[in-house]
Amino acid sequence: MSTVRRQNLTERIYQQLKQSIFDFQLLPGDRFTENEIAARMQASRTPVREALSRLQREGFVEVSFRSGWQVNPLDFQQFEQLYDVRIVLEMAAVKRLCAMEPAPDLSALERIWLVAAEDRLEHGPTVCSLDERFHEQLVEACGNTEMARIHHDVTERLRIVRRIDFTKRPRIEATYVEHANILRHIIERRSDEAQWLLKSHIEESKAEVRRITLHMIFQARHQPNNSYPPLQANS
Repeated sequence: MSTVRRQNLTERIYQQLKQSIFDFQLLPGDRFTENEIAARMQASRTPVREALSRLQREGFVEVSFRSGWQVNPLDFQQFEQLYDVRIVLEMAAVKRLCAMEPAPDLSALERIWLVAAEDRLEHGPTVCSLDERFHEQLVEACGNTEMARIHHDVTERLRIVRRIDFTKRPRIEATYVEHANILRHIIERRSDEAQWLLKSHIEESKAEVRRITLHMIFQARHQPNNSYPPLQANS
């Protein structure tokens, strides 16, 4: 196998494994071997090992000499710290957006979030993805690529707990209401109010994380409304 082909295969396996963690197909504490993943992915152990090593560096999995690989347990202290980083970054972004000349173009966000109640989406995974992009697009609109890069990394590390949050209908409805309020205040350049609304919105998500249990994760895996796709082999 050529070097380029192996790198491409490693990337596909890495993305698929990470997605399977986000989609609750691999739960915190689940154990598996390189041979099992290689068989499911229809690949050799080398790209599988390279993909797992990358996930290990990012804190998603850990390896044990005797028992193979394990999905890392949820680290709630780390999640709280990441939420604090989000608050700092996003409040700074909102402050900058309210002061920018000319005003930033937020029409794409307006089309999604400033809609009538009957036009709101109800599919948890879809709304979760849109929620991620709402916050990322606010940061990206500032034009600071380093800030956006750091924010994207934080967002990805919080994805699994945020998806659990979006299995609950009241949180989906609240997200539409709160995003709309934040967006209107940014458009009206009411910086202090927009920052306060944003902070309160993120703090509520942070509080929801404290209430997550392993039982809720198992429920999320089997939640019919989630419709997460099964793990698929890549060759």
